[in-house]
Amino acid sequence: MEAIRWLLAAAGVEFEEKLLESSEDLDKLRHVFQQVPMVEIDGMKLVQTRAILNYIATKYYLYGKDMKERALTDMYTEGVADLGEMILLLPRCPPDQKNAKLTLIRERTTNHYLPACEKVLKSHGQDYLVGNKLSKADIHLVELLYYVEELDPSLLANFPLLKGLKTRVSNLPAVKKFLQPGSQRKPLGTEKTLEQARKIFKF
Repeated sequence: MEAIRWLLAAAGVEFEEKLLESSEDLDKLRHVFQQVPMVEIDGMKLVQTRAILNYIATKYYLYGKDMKERALTDMYTEGVADLGEMILLLPRCPPDQKNAKLTLIRERTTNHYLPACEKVLKSHGQDYLVGNKLSKADIHLVELLYYVEELDPSLLANFPLLKGLKTRVSNLPAVKKFLQPGSQRKPLGTEKTLEQARKIFKF
C-alpha cells in the first residue's frame, strides 16, 4: 500500500485510510472484496496494486503523454519494484540468512539497479526519467531511494543524479508535506509490524 500512498501524495490527493487491526477485520474485508489493498476512488473499489497505481497515475497525469512514454515509465517502474521487493521482504528473512540477504541487496543496489537509473538520467540530461516531466516512475524511484538510505546511506554516495532527483521530488510541496513527521507515510517494516501482520494475515 505504501507505493499507493506515495503516488496519491505526489498527486496532491488527500485520502482517508482504514487500517486492518485484527484478522477479523481482514475476514470482513475479504468477504466483500477478496483481497487487500483496496482503494475506493471515483465510485470504484479497486484491488491489485499495479491496477490501482496505473489508474491513479493516468488520472493525475503521471503516466507519460503517449504510448512510448508509458512503456518507458512501466519499464523503469518494474525495475524499481524488483529491488523494492527485496528490501521490503528483508524483515521476513530468517535471522541466520539476514546478513547474506543484506550483502546481496547491497551488491544489486550499487552494481545493477542504481547504476541503471543513474545512466538513464545521464543519457538525456533531464530532470526526470521520462519526458522531462514527473511520472510515477520518478515517484516510485524516490520512494525506493528512501528505503535504500534507511538501509545504508552510503549506498547512494556514488549516484549524484539520483540524489538530485531525490531532492527535487522531495521538495515538491505535496511530497514535502507527505515526508513530514505525523503524515500518512509508513516506515520500513520492523519486527513489531511484522508480528502484527502475522497475526492479521496468519502467515
